[in-house]
Amino acid sequence: MDELEEIKITFFQECDELLGDLEAGLLSIDAGDTEPELVNAVFRAVHSVKGGAGAFGLEALVRFAHVFETLLDNIRGGKTALRPDLVKLLLRAADVLADHVAAAKLGGEGDAASTTAMVEELETWISGDPAPSPPALPADLQPNEDGIVFKPVTLTLPEVDEGPREEVWTITFQPMDELYAKANEAGLLIREIERLGKIDVELLDDALPIFDNLDPETAHFAWKVRLRTDVPEEKIREVFEFVEGHCSTTIVREASPPVLVEADAGPDIAAIIAAAQAANMEAEPAFTPLKVDVAAVESQPPAVLAPAAPVAQVAQPTSPRSPQPPQGEKVNQATIRVDPERIDKLIDLVGELVINQAMLAQRVAGHGFAASSDVGRGLDELEQLTRDIQDSVMAIRAQPVKSVFQRMPRLVREIAGQTGKQVRLVTDGENTEVDKTVIERISEPITHMLRNAIDHGLETPEERVAAGKPTEGTVRLAALHRGGRIVIEVGDDGKGINRPRVRQIAIDRGLIAADAQLTDEEVDNLIFLPGFSTASTVSDISGRGVGMDVVRKSVQGLGGRISISSRPGFGSTFTLSLPLTLAVLDGMVIDVAGQTLVVPLTAIVESLRPAAAEVKKLGAQGGVLAVRDAYVPLVDIGRVLGFQTTEIDPAEGVVLLVDSEVGGRAALVADSIHGQRQVVIKSLESNYQQVPGIAAATILGDGRVALILDVDALVAMRKREPLRMPEPSIQAAE
Repeated sequence: MDELEEIKITFFQECDELLGDLEAGLLSIDAGDTEPELVNAVFRAVHSVKGGAGAFGLEALVRFAHVFETLLDNIRGGKTALRPDLVKLLLRAADVLADHVAAAKLGGEGDAASTTAMVEELETWISGDPAPSPPALPADLQPNEDGIVFKPVTLTLPEVDEGPREEVWTITFQPMDELYAKANEAGLLIREIERLGKIDVELLDDALPIFDNLDPETAHFAWKVRLRTDVPEEKIREVFEFVEGHCSTTIVREASPPVLVEADAGPDIAAIIAAAQAANMEAEPAFTPLKVDVAAVESQPPAVLAPAAPVAQVAQPTSPRSPQPPQGEKVNQATIRVDPERIDKLIDLVGELVINQAMLAQRVAGHGFAASSDVGRGLDELEQLTRDIQDSVMAIRAQPVKSVFQRMPRLVREIAGQTGKQVRLVTDGENTEVDKTVIERISEPITHMLRNAIDHGLETPEERVAAGKPTEGTVRLAALHRGGRIVIEVGDDGKGINRPRVRQIAIDRGLIAADAQLTDEEVDNLIFLPGFSTASTVSDISGRGVGMDVVRKSVQGLGGRISISSRPGFGSTFTLSLPLTLAVLDGMVIDVAGQTLVVPLTAIVESLRPAAAEVKKLGAQGGVLAVRDAYVPLVDIGRVLGFQTTEIDPAEGVVLLVDSEVGGRAALVADSIHGQRQVVIKSLESNYQQVPGIAAATILGDGRVALILDVDALVAMRKREPLRMPEPSIQAAE
């Protein structure tokens, strides 16, 4: 890959961030926040996309962004008032801009028809004639007791035209090497300045070395531009926003001509300063420093006082920008873009470090060193240091879920438009961080759940009014950390799950028996069955029986769980509980039939040694465990996985009480527990093949491979085949 392509990749990465900021800003405006800085931020996002696109010759993207930017500039300049219908248009324009960026990534252009239509709408607003239809007065408006009907009348007052007031600015900019490395050009900057007014350009080549010392990758030139314009300083600085940090720039407004003040011999200093101040105010409303030098003159004609050495400063000049941050305020931190493969390599090395640290600890323990010895204390310090390094490296891979959440408002708008429903999306916890591998794989399940919430959960506006609800339904998407895991919730204030209908559909499709006795929770979970759908017709959104089963499979593939909470008439909430990372996990190391296995700690409720009276046999090969006035099914790990054919007596072994997604609470029976340990996850599918009941593998301190159990799959296997034992299929490597 050549250097230009690498720069283009960086540009598109920045575009994704800018588009996210653009949509977030527009949504805040739509919610009622019209702070000027928010409008400016929205404008800057579009302006930056346009600037970068111009550097790469993406003309279609530049043309559309220019029209979009012009309307936003009118809004922030007060020429166009923000109205709800205009904000909706801006959101749709942001979607078209995102389509152009996506098409440009693939080397194409956005859809011409949709772009043309959107440009026409934007230009209508730019021209100041959006042709709004004013709200009609009620037809039954009655006159008051005096027979007078009051009607609102809109008066348009002419704006006071004070005429443009030109100023002269001196702009000096010195490109850095990075400016050219990122495919920018000084000529483009000068062209943008020229659009603001009349310019005189001077090339500064003082730093140009002799030919033999010339470095073609070094920026040797600087430019001095004298600009005469009536635009404010902010417009000038916007030219350099896209190259901020890659160009040293100074922008200075030229002062007004000196003010000459006449005075008699032995002048009154106060009178001179007052006269000079008045003259300066008259000549230059935007105050500039006025420096006056007064000299005594002996009995001569009136003297002329010219500016010279400073005596008094009448007015403070306006700062040219670059204000200092307030005390204690955190300034923007610099960021570094790193190839993900390098981070993955670092993660692998840290994993090897964890494994070798465990091996060293085990070998030292085998030689009988006490924990209080120098060697023991050194190992403790090494273990803590290894854990800190691992946490720090994992923090590098951590990303906020904002990158996923930002894609959802557009999806919600599209689904709402297709279903004819009014929907408001509320997000919370966008800055919650999780491992990038989880980020990459949660987009699909969240998409399916949002589609389900809008299509099946929310009622139509007419149904909501009949139910005493507002016509606009609310869908909430939230993320938070809980118990060492990330929890994502998708909720709605719709009609909730119609359990009798769900049950009947499952019976009609042969998914459950007609006489099956199910709890409310079990009925709710029927929607996760493959082929299940409550839609009466097939559409682009639903009805094909795929969706929620995909969600469950995706979540389980991430080592997570999904649950439902629903109240008929009030709405439903789907909760995803996912691990923070797929690279390491905290597990309980157990022994089963001579094999060392690892049970994810997040699935374990408690461990116990049951009494013989607490174990109840059911048939020849089944049983339950009495735990606090409840009976929990026993799952003999060794028999289910085929490690052994004889059953472990729970009273002689150890039981791990676990929560499973498919079978609720269950009791896993093992021979013994070795202890809790953090392990590095190794994919079993990549190195061997998929094995039922096994999620992954790890390497222990003694170099042996240990299998990591898939608790949900293990319980499901026991539930499906309670009496038939599988043939021995796998053995952990010695």
